[in-house]
Amino acid sequence: MARLIVVLLILLVCPLTTQAAFMTGLERLAQDPSLIAPGARVALITNHTGMTADGRSTLTVLSAIPGVQVRAIFAPEHGLSGRFDQHLGHGHDPASGLPVYSLYGRSCIPTKEMLAGINTLVFDIQDAGVRYYTYLGTLHRMLMVARTYDMQVLVLDRPNPLGGDQIEGAVLDPEMVQRSHAKDTSGCRTLTITHPIPTRHGMTLGELAGMLNQETAIHASLRVITMLGWQRKDHWPALQRSWVPPSPNLKDYTAALLYSAFGPLEATNLSVARGTLEPFHQYGAPWVDSQAVLKHLPALPGIAFHPTRFVPTAAGHPYRGQVCQGIRVTITDENRVNLPVAALHLVKALRTAHPTQYRADSGFRGMVGDPLVWQGVTSAEATPERWVSAWQPALNDFRKRRKAFLLYPE
Repeated sequence: MARLIVVLLILLVCPLTTQAAFMTGLERLAQDPSLIAPGARVALITNHTGMTADGRSTLTVLSAIPGVQVRAIFAPEHGLSGRFDQHLGHGHDPASGLPVYSLYGRSCIPTKEMLAGINTLVFDIQDAGVRYYTYLGTLHRMLMVARTYDMQVLVLDRPNPLGGDQIEGAVLDPEMVQRSHAKDTSGCRTLTITHPIPTRHGMTLGELAGMLNQETAIHASLRVITMLGWQRKDHWPALQRSWVPPSPNLKDYTAALLYSAFGPLEATNLSVARGTLEPFHQYGAPWVDSQAVLKHLPALPGIAFHPTRFVPTAAGHPYRGQVCQGIRVTITDENRVNLPVAALHLVKALRTAHPTQYRADSGFRGMVGDPLVWQGVTSAEATPERWVSAWQPALNDFRKRRKAFLLYPE
């Protein structure tokens, strides 16, 4: 009896769990090199986020596998180091001497010459979990290239930092996608307008690769090395890993969370505080009257708005070096906040307080995914709550569509 009591006490303190230790696709490959075919001649699509927990880069892992040759590196937006915020040219990796081709320059599609001698495209980049983040567009182009030149795409999967359980925002208008792709000769203009999916899609890049491959009829040779131990409920903090900014302006998890709904405000004539310590936490311009805007912002669950002042310093972005007044956005309860509703309330408040000064370009409609939202959300009848509610039928359809491509159970 005493032994039984001891066992029961141990189970209470240390309950049994069937969840495996978390491993990315890269970490699984490092542990089991047989996951990549021998004789692979690789073009590696990666950046600074392609790293194991113990600090080995994707290039290091691949180069250590007998029979595998890495012949070229392709870098997405922000470059191989993830530090740049502009279009880049080609170069060389100083450590390996390999050519580094920019997929965010004059063209965003590799040429036949860049792919000479390659039979495998290995993709390992940490995504931000948002439809208009350009890494998804880069993956789409790699699938098309693989189909054109009869190559295999091997995706080393990584977690969606925003989790796989929440789906929010508008499903990108299919006509918008078709019109944009028809005009895009460089492959760069549609990096953020890739496919009719919601803003916050709750899928990993490995899962999205399968969806793009089938739904856009690419039918490339695709293989995904899945993660181990990731569950759809796992948002980034649950992984207990240090945040590695996927770009210079998503400096923390909260910025990525805010970006999933407030990102389109960057396609208006506001600064999103690029060049400060807190981009995407605050939004403003020299002409914004913070108090006037706050008067039109209601109390919303899980989020707070406060006046702020900041000086953006990023080159090529609005109001560099100028004092901007605006609104700081603080998430107080991630489980209660409706981010799309909150973002549209801020847009509406800015337009109400500054009806002639506050403007948007065509990129706003593309990022939101709804071509009517800019005009519609300011009408008295169409509150942000009602507007977001109107997106639900398309979101329900997406939930059904995505089931066939999920690699991790719901």
